[in-house]
Amino acid sequence: MLHPIRCVLQRSLHHGSCRRLSLSAQCYNTGRKGLVLGVYEKNKEEENLVLTQAGDRFDAIVSGKLRDQLTRSGPSLKKGKSRIFYGLNEEFPSVVVVGLGKESAGFNQHEVWNERKENIRTAVSVACRQLQDMEIEQVEVDPCGDAQAAAEGALLGLFEYDELKKKKKKLVSTRPYGSQEAEAWQKGVSYAEGQNLARYLMEAPANYMTPTKFAQIFEEQLGKLGGDVKVFTRSKQWIEEQQMGAFLSVAKGSDEPPVLLEIHYSGSPDPKEQPLVFVGKGVTFDSGGISIKPSSGMDAMRADMGGAATVSSAILTAATLKLPINLIGLAPLCENMPNGRANKPGDVVRAKNGKTIQVDNTDAEGRLLLADALCYAHGFNARAIVNAATLTGAMDVALGSAATGVFTNSSWLWTHLQEAGAVTGDRVWRMPLFEHYSKQVTESALADLNNVGKYSRSGGACTAAAFLKQFVTVPHWAHLDIAGVMSNKDEVPYMRKGMAGRPTRTLTEFADRLSKDKNPS
Repeated sequence: MLHPIRCVLQRSLHHGSCRRLSLSAQCYNTGRKGLVLGVYEKNKEEENLVLTQAGDRFDAIVSGKLRDQLTRSGPSLKKGKSRIFYGLNEEFPSVVVVGLGKESAGFNQHEVWNERKENIRTAVSVACRQLQDMEIEQVEVDPCGDAQAAAEGALLGLFEYDELKKKKKKLVSTRPYGSQEAEAWQKGVSYAEGQNLARYLMEAPANYMTPTKFAQIFEEQLGKLGGDVKVFTRSKQWIEEQQMGAFLSVAKGSDEPPVLLEIHYSGSPDPKEQPLVFVGKGVTFDSGGISIKPSSGMDAMRADMGGAATVSSAILTAATLKLPINLIGLAPLCENMPNGRANKPGDVVRAKNGKTIQVDNTDAEGRLLLADALCYAHGFNARAIVNAATLTGAMDVALGSAATGVFTNSSWLWTHLQEAGAVTGDRVWRMPLFEHYSKQVTESALADLNNVGKYSRSGGACTAAAFLKQFVTVPHWAHLDIAGVMSNKDEVPYMRKGMAGRPTRTLTEFADRLSKDKNPS
């Protein structure tokens, strides 16, 4: 049976046909093959090249020709730089050697990530893309001492959304070269394919990735995992019965019906264990509503469902890996459009918990969806609630694409999130949740709350978080504003330009860590 995440990536949105994008060894067969090998930067006192263990083994097979060719071809390879050699070996006619940086690299306190893992991801992605450009279909990859990071680099690097183009990138299958680290490699494959699924969903045009279609994808794929997973696609009628007036007020501006996708994964040995609840904003297209956005760049708002894409993909990854934790995912899905029924600036809507909200800016709609979803999340006796949303342009201004902004009332949650981001390289950064910001959203002329701060341009990401805080009563809650990390230009070197699917791997790693920490403090 095909890997469940891979199945999603194979399905064409347009015709329902199957197509492999960047696969692991499952379909591997004999034919034209390429090999990726790593080499470390030489220290000044070192005379010989420092190859990885896999590189040393290959060099022995080819009677020292690899070292000889590397030495003759120029100076020591710098981090992320590559050279290609032909004819060294009959099995691998093309061998790409890529620089891994310093062998001593590890956790970088100033960068708050594991530099060694990042170097491996970058190096492997560079080499795999080079072989892909040569139309080599099968690639074996040096694990470089960390098979999980190598697998992530390979699959994240090869992914490109060309679903609707006639001319497509050559499909490449990958597997580890001479490695006994099959389990770590497969974990990296699952992590990367989870993020690639989020990228796929975020990149898809809004006329293809509607709320109904989004929910259908997860309903189909999670349904294949068996009894540990249950999926509910909640209709507009159900949403009305739940009195989610804030969510419905956004959805009424579109002809596309709203959906609340609800996912339950019961992976803990103790079925009564409190679940970790993920909530993701799912605006499949955001025009801004009556407070309409500028036309330039509006097409990118097809990815305003990035919160829903990342949390749902993280749960699918967790279920695929059978992590021993109970997870619930909630994704309120709709479009924000400016028809005659749409919210108007100054309208007042009522959230599920009874609080009224003055909507002074219809483009601050994500917090309205999340308000109702957070109220609903409290009904699950959650161990912790974590929401993710492409919520504010102010977050992009504050941090850019360097890290996801985290607002939290729990140092315990923050520690686990920060550690997870350091491992995945998809970092997080803590932002203030001061009462100072709460006062700016609780002073409203017409209602209990205003959906924008009274000083609209000041601390926009912070006032948005303060607004969400009004719908939270649990002691362990975190809000992840992922607007700054929504897309990738060239900031993450092991991913091509386009929607980034961040922070899917960090959420998966975070869930993995919480599954091992049963006692929050």
